[in-house]
Amino acid sequence: MHPDLDRERALARRLRELPEEAAQPYGWHEFQRRAGARTRPARRLAGGRALATASVLALGIIAVWARLGGWSAQPARLAPQAAPPPAAHTAAMERWLASLPREPAVVHVGTRAAVTGLEDRIAQVDDLLSAERLDRAHPARLLALQQARTRLVGALVQVRYAETLADESR
Repeated sequence: MHPDLDRERALARRLRELPEEAAQPYGWHEFQRRAGARTRPARRLAGGRALATASVLALGIIAVWARLGGWSAQPARLAPQAAPPPAAHTAAMERWLASLPREPAVVHVGTRAAVTGLEDRIAQVDDLLSAERLDRAHPARLLALQQARTRLVGALVQVRYAETLADESR
């Protein structure tokens, strides 16, 4: 006989021996219980999601409100630690800038534009300082202009230092 035919007959016999209707794995009540158990964790997270949404919305409203001028901080008072850097520090920054070549060997447009813009703004502040000193302006105004000039010189030092490092790395 053929072994393939024997396998088919054995399989057919086993299939006939199976019960007519297979038993259900579980009933309708068990299905409902399991479905309810799956949705309980999602229900617990619903409160957290609502809280997170409300928090993000509140932060957005506060950010827009502050940006549009709804909240104004008190003007800063001149504190002893907020005093401008000593004149020696500013002079040292200016000496270092003067020691650099006027233009680097390789000029990058973006860096050169930043340097030129900072130099122009420093010149404008210098003009304002001269005019205010001639008009015998209020000392607070002179101090504010001097602080602005010091910040601009510091920014120029940082840009030129980065430019110098980039040139040396080539």
